[in-house]
Amino acid sequence: MSEERRQFIKSSAAALAAGATGASVHAGAWAAGSDAPEKKEVRVGFIPLTDCASVVMASVLKFDEKHGVRIVPSKEASWAGVRDKLVSGELDMAHVLVGLVYGVHLGIGGPKKDMAVLMTLNNNGQGITLSRSLADRGAADLEGLARRVLAGKGAEGVAAKEAAREGARGAAREGELTFAQTFPTGTHAMWLYYWLASAGIHPFADTRVVTVPPPQMVANMRAGAVHGFSVGEPWNHRALIDGVGISAATSQDVWPDHPEKVLGTTGEFVQKHPNTCRAVVSAVLEASRWIDAGARNQRKMAETIAAREFVNTSVEAISPRILGHYQNGLGRTWADPHHLRFFADGAVNYPYLSDGMWFLTQHKRWGLLKDHPDYLGVARAVNQVDLYAQAASALGVSLPKEPMRASRLIDGVVWDGRDPRGYADRFAIGAAQAARSGHGAAGLPFA
Repeated sequence: MSEERRQFIKSSAAALAAGATGASVHAGAWAAGSDAPEKKEVRVGFIPLTDCASVVMASVLKFDEKHGVRIVPSKEASWAGVRDKLVSGELDMAHVLVGLVYGVHLGIGGPKKDMAVLMTLNNNGQGITLSRSLADRGAADLEGLARRVLAGKGAEGVAAKEAAREGARGAAREGELTFAQTFPTGTHAMWLYYWLASAGIHPFADTRVVTVPPPQMVANMRAGAVHGFSVGEPWNHRALIDGVGISAATSQDVWPDHPEKVLGTTGEFVQKHPNTCRAVVSAVLEASRWIDAGARNQRKMAETIAAREFVNTSVEAISPRILGHYQNGLGRTWADPHHLRFFADGAVNYPYLSDGMWFLTQHKRWGLLKDHPDYLGVARAVNQVDLYAQAASALGVSLPKEPMRASRLIDGVVWDGRDPRGYADRFAIGAAQAARSGHGAAGLPFA
């Protein structure tokens, strides 16, 4: 039996034990008066995206006060700003990209600090948008885009591209398409790269990739600065409403029911304020359950977060897609069974070890990590499965049988966390090709 397999079995047993005993232990601590939050006011950062809703609604609906804390939502301008404020302690917690948390924990592209994932905030609900002008030229979906990008990829085309790179590193080359993601180690970057690579497009050898904060995506597309972007809602739908883009794919096309944002903090904060962490998790769980209770609550949520102090957009930009009502901007409409979810009877919120490990495999794939990390060891250090299980059990929220889960992605490959090294090394398109091209994910700005 391999060491990783032994660790997998031990983690499963630990999670099951936490689920079985969490409720009684937690209740006993409350009865003894020892579970009072160490810090009553908790500053929680968020980026203006639809999936900040559970954090916002936990405050607006006062679920936080029920658990003895006061959540102070703090609107931030960029993921780099969220990272810096978490590391410095200016923010106590944040609605944050799961890949960002893992990147900081390993010191990828910036400060290294022990980090923690307290819970998953949502599944699904992100997207990949292509410009209307690109769609009008036949690139309205992945197949059309691949034809457009790979048309000149013969030996002469590759040589010409490499020569052009030598003369214009970091700048867009004539005819080259530019795609935006929101943070180099984040979810939107990984969805974009995986989607492109599934059609044989190397995101760095065949296109140019830039980093743009979520609320600025539509403006950059309108100005012609990017031909496509990967971002969370409502900015994909906003591009359709404004007539500048079309929906080429959703993130759930890449990975149905994928992890997305998490409630993140530092390892130090968890050590110093474990009761506060449990209280905030409990409040956000209750808000998540409230949002997913039905369409009426989801519409009320959309009206709330559309306000200037939160997402600052129209309700019509938010509401349809949280109800699963999608359109691509070219006449196609559909009901998406894997639309944005915040709770789903608790299935959304458990911080699966395998979810965090997947992002590490993609960081290795794209050259953000030079060497294979201790995939399971890092995930066990970051994801606070015991703390989450205690809070969830006290609320009667169900827990999974194992801290790993299996999923089939867009390329047909199954990820289950059992062989992360083999999985990371299996891809034909990855860091090696990026290194030969002179470009790669490690060269993207993290500021």
